[in-house]
Amino acid sequence: MSSAPAGDVFAELVGQEHAVEQLRAAAADAPAARAGQHSQAMTHAWLITGPPGSGRSTAALAFAAALVCPQGGCGYCAECESVRHSTHPDVEHIVPESVTYSVDETRDLIHRASLAPSRSPWHVFVLEDADRLNPESANALLKSIEEPTPGTVWILCAPSTEDVLPTIRSRCRHLMLATPSTSDVISALVTTLNVDPAMAAFAARAAQGHIGRARALATDESARLRRQDVLRIPMQLKDLGSCLVLASELVDTVTADVASICDPLDARELASLRAAYGEGAEGRGLGTVERRAKGVVKALEDRQKKRRRRVVRDQLDRAIVDLVALYRDVLVVQLGAQSTLVNDEMRPQIERLAAQSSPEDTLRRVDALERTRHLLEANVSPLLAFESLTVSLKDPSLA
Repeated sequence: MSSAPAGDVFAELVGQEHAVEQLRAAAADAPAARAGQHSQAMTHAWLITGPPGSGRSTAALAFAAALVCPQGGCGYCAECESVRHSTHPDVEHIVPESVTYSVDETRDLIHRASLAPSRSPWHVFVLEDADRLNPESANALLKSIEEPTPGTVWILCAPSTEDVLPTIRSRCRHLMLATPSTSDVISALVTTLNVDPAMAAFAARAAQGHIGRARALATDESARLRRQDVLRIPMQLKDLGSCLVLASELVDTVTADVASICDPLDARELASLRAAYGEGAEGRGLGTVERRAKGVVKALEDRQKKRRRRVVRDQLDRAIVDLVALYRDVLVVQLGAQSTLVNDEMRPQIERLAAQSSPEDTLRRVDALERTRHLLEANVSPLLAFESLTVSLKDPSLA
């Protein structure tokens, strides 16, 4: 685990001591850099990479808090608290609501980045999923990264440097995070969340180093049940009918889960927007206000639809990751490898699956899972993609 003291903004970074050391040094050097002095540790553009769950956004937001905190990231002052709750006026946390960043979204970011910070030395932009910048939006952002407004800091997050366009990554300082070890994740769950050690061990193993996923599995029974339902699918594929039914049930369940997440958020956003345009007010000029509001509401609803599609895709991708891990375990058993099973609690079912097919079939099934992921990225209908997947899992010769 990180050696960050309790309350420190870097305390939630698990197994990233080297990265924490660099970010601390940069935060300590930031006042001198802001005053125009030469700094080796601090720079205005960062690219934080690492596998899913390694803590990219956690590291980025912790660094942002350290930059705006008078004490370099104490973790308990008003500045740190406001960053934690996404209310700090000088720290913007941007998460794409659709598959890619549009040029218009990027230009809006550039405009905001040209504004001076309101109450802190720095105006910090944490840009999630920088790999979703297409060539047009990346080129629009490039000039702002090359020649930033004084006091502006860009922190881009992506899975790897190869996922970011060369023109962007060459102008950023790269900070690479590693997948936390199972022991680090277990320790974090036990010490910070008071999770039972046996549950922590299960969650850490099942999450495969994804600290956020491990927290969810350790503390949320519904997350464990959903994962269990996904892992049962290969054992229930009996014929074509069962393939289609299971695909439909999975997509329907994910869609319902996403609705429970997005519906309240959509309603709050819409109510807030209508209130801002004076819904319920009376008097002259109200008709003009309502006409203007109609266009803005339509734009908000379009963004909400894009966000919902993205959340559905991300949830389905999580199911694919869990199934890949299951077939990895099947392959371990088939090859007699001396490796720990990710899903050791399912060893009897895994051994039955291993006995029913060959290693070549297992690899074909893994290929089918990866192909499904690419189909989702290409905006193929989730139901069609998963119907094709379940048929390929039932009969890998069709893959």
